[in-house]
This record gives sequence, C-alpha cells and structure tokens, in this order.
Amino acid sequence: MLLLCITGLPLIYHHEIGHLLGTEVEAKPMPAGTPKASMDAIVAAGMAAYPGKKMMYAFQEADEPNLWHLTLGDHGTDENYKATAVDARTAEVLPTPQFEGSFMSVMFHLHVDLYAGLWGKLFLGLMGLLLLVAIVSGVVLYAPFMRKLEFGTVRRARTNRTKWLDLHNLLGIVTLTWLFVVGGTGMINTWADLMLKYWQSTEMAEMVAPYRNAPPIAQFGSVEASVKRAQALEPGMKVGFIAFPGTPYTSEHHYGVFMHGDAPLTSRLYKPVLVDAQTTEVTDSRDLPWYLTALLVSQPLHFGDYGGPVLQFLWAVLDVLTIFVLGSGLYLWLKRGVPVPVRATDEQQAAADVAGVPALARGDTR
Repeated sequence: MLLLCITGLPLIYHHEIGHLLGTEVEAKPMPAGTPKASMDAIVAAGMAAYPGKKMMYAFQEADEPNLWHLTLGDHGTDENYKATAVDARTAEVLPTPQFEGSFMSVMFHLHVDLYAGLWGKLFLGLMGLLLLVAIVSGVVLYAPFMRKLEFGTVRRARTNRTKWLDLHNLLGIVTLTWLFVVGGTGMINTWADLMLKYWQSTEMAEMVAPYRNAPPIAQFGSVEASVKRAQALEPGMKVGFIAFPGTPYTSEHHYGVFMHGDAPLTSRLYKPVLVDAQTTEVTDSRDLPWYLTALLVSQPLHFGDYGGPVLQFLWAVLDVLTIFVLGSGLYLWLKRGVPVPVRATDEQQAAADVAGVPALARGDTR
C-alpha cells in the first residue's frame, strides 16, 4: 500500500507532469472556429506514419478536442503497438513521445499491475481488500483506545514510539473515509480486465452475433460517415473513442463508436454504437451493464478527476498524509519488540500506554 500511495501521487497530476517533462503532445494554436478535418483524413495520416500497421483505436481527451490520439498495431490484440497524435483540424501527424519507458510509464505500471499483467492487477486487488479489512480493524482498536485520551492528543513527553503511535492514530482516523474510498475504488479497478472479458463474451457477443459467419470485409467504409451515423443516433452525446475492426471492443466487421455525455459524471460513462464497417449503417447500440458503469464511475473517483484542481490538490494532500500513516505503521511494527524504558514515577501511565498499543506493535505474542 505504501508503494501504491507513492506511485499514485504523481499519477494525480499526470497531465501536468507530462507537460512539464515534455511528454504530452500539444495542439498548435489556430484561430477559433477552425474547421475540423474528416476522420478519414486523420486515420489516413496515422496509417501513413506507420506503414504496415493497422488502426486499433482513436480517442480524444476531454480537455483537448483539437487532438486525436491513434493507436496502431500489427493486429487487434498485438502488444507491439505504436501511438501517435494527429491534429484534429489539419490532419497533421505531430511529434509524439512514446509513453512506454518514461517516468510516468514506470509509475503507472507499478501502480496498476507491477509489470505482471492481469496477475499483478489481481494481486493488488487482494492488497486493496486487505486494506479495507485493516481499516475496519483499526477503527475497532481505535475506539477503546481514545476513551483514555482527548481527540488529537499527541503525547510528546512520552517515548518516540508513543508519539508515533499517537500521530499514526490521529492521521489514520482523519484519512479514514478517503482511504476507504480510494482503496475500494482501486480494488474495483483491478477487476477491469475480467469485467471487460465477461462483457465481451456476453453482451458484445450478442451484438455481433449476426456477423458470426460473414465473409471478411473487402472494402472498408468511411470512418467519418460511421461517426456521423453514431452521432445522429445519440445527438446529445460526444465521441469518446473509436474501436476499429478486429479489436476486443468490437468485431471484425464493425467500427465501435463509443459515445459519452458532457457532464462531469456522464463524461465517464460510455455507450457503444456498432456500425457496419462496410456499409456504415448502425447495427446495434446498448447501454453498458451495471458492473461496467460501476467501474467507469470508480476510475475518476480513485484519482480525484471529478472536481478539477481543487479536488486534485485535496487528493494529493490526503495521499501524503496516508503515506505518513503507512510509514508510521511500518515503524511501529518494526519497533514492536524493542523494550520501552519506564520511569519509576510514571508506571501507571506507562501501563496505560502499552495497553493502547496493538499486540503486534508492543511485541505481545500472547
């Protein structure tokens, strides 16, 4: 958990750090109202930059409508992908620093999967579950302990271990709700791959079932026309990302146009619209099931993306406090067997101190 809090801190400000390090692509300034290029031209530009690669995904950041980020690979599930950014107005391919190998990439992988893929995510999910158990048990231990002291008391005249214990308890109870929320949403996020695989094998499989025995597409239709058909079907929504044929989010015969709202909450919720990649006709569209909705809602809550800079700052402060709580807990555990000198005139107070320390922290193995 200490590792997750340390690596999670820079991820709260990943956009700002990316701009500072020069790893974020920025659109060139142009007059307001400059018309947008067609999606066909944007896709063609990306494919020309990486000949032999196939289009996998195209997406836009909510705060940067003038850029399209493209992902290209050898086939739909290939990990040997290339990422590039294209100006949404000029269809110009922009210099794009590769994310893998960068500082933020290291922080991301350590925080998300420990460089171990699905098994790393599931392991971190187990750690998140144990964190929730530790929080509950900590509250159970804290309640009787605080009957002896006023809230916020730090006994500075006592031993170092006692002072650390008081600070650990104080900051632990202050960050309790936040840590429970972040730990719970983090645990849900580690199940994302399993949720997506289940959705792909159930609802997505039903949506593409009529094309199960269809022959391969000889000529792909217009991406621009497909996007416009999806926008016409959902006029109050915006395009979040496009999944191209052969990727896990669609089929070999469809463009998957994933739409979302523009409010703080609905901007995180997607609705897939499947468009025939040859005729550009919409074939199906359904709301995501409840478990994927819960996943999508939990993701921005986990990183504090809902409330802009104010909430980001609050998340960062609480993260730092949690690092202190975890560090002090580790200190108390390491010092659990060290004898504590007791003054002859203060034996009763010392006994009260020891009684308030968890068994592992005071070295009690009974």
